[in-house]
Amino acid sequence: MKIGILIAGPIADALQPTYGDYGKIYAEFLQGHGFSFRSFFVFDGDVPDDPSLCDGWIITGSKFGAYEDHPWIPPLEALIRNVHAAKRPLVGICFGHQIIAQALGGQVEKYEGGWAAGRTEYRGADGMLTLNAWHQDQVVAVPPNATVLARNAFCQNAVLLIGDSTLTYQPHPEFGVPYLSDLIEHRGYGIVPNSILAQAKADLHKHTDNEAIAAKISAFFASSQVPA
Repeated sequence: MKIGILIAGPIADALQPTYGDYGKIYAEFLQGHGFSFRSFFVFDGDVPDDPSLCDGWIITGSKFGAYEDHPWIPPLEALIRNVHAAKRPLVGICFGHQIIAQALGGQVEKYEGGWAAGRTEYRGADGMLTLNAWHQDQVVAVPPNATVLARNAFCQNAVLLIGDSTLTYQPHPEFGVPYLSDLIEHRGYGIVPNSILAQAKADLHKHTDNEAIAAKISAFFASSQVPA
């Protein structure tokens, strides 16, 4: 099964020598589940127009806002609608979560309550979910046919199932300890409040559900695959 990775922005310059790009990060996150991967740098204008180019799709995080005026946003939203209509499995993470919601009729805003960063707990129907967050923007209104799978007091729409073939996460299940630690040091200070960063650093080595969510996303891709 081929997964198309729609890369929506660069990672911090200081992190690139160690971690590469989002294509490498997401391929490593989903490794061991039998997938092959193809990356598309959508923020550089490489937006595919055919949902059948890949069996499933994942949209990455980004430093950009879904509501910002960039020339690649409208074609990406068109692709999202086409993938969703074709019932190809589609997964969004952070920015991906937001742009999918926006493209399908929801609303995204810079949240007046500020930032979430680091280990964060969400309540879902099956219990608590713990993942690393890194965001200020949020989905404040969900699209039609969306079910909220997990939330907390700060983020009411943290995990969404839209229809039966689109799954999105506001937090980052692909963020491991080394990456989050470096992100705090190189992109946190001066942007995220110091008190939030201090708590994120204190929680770095506590348990998260990254591996469980990698397995869940992989199973979602496999079970939702559209026959060729």
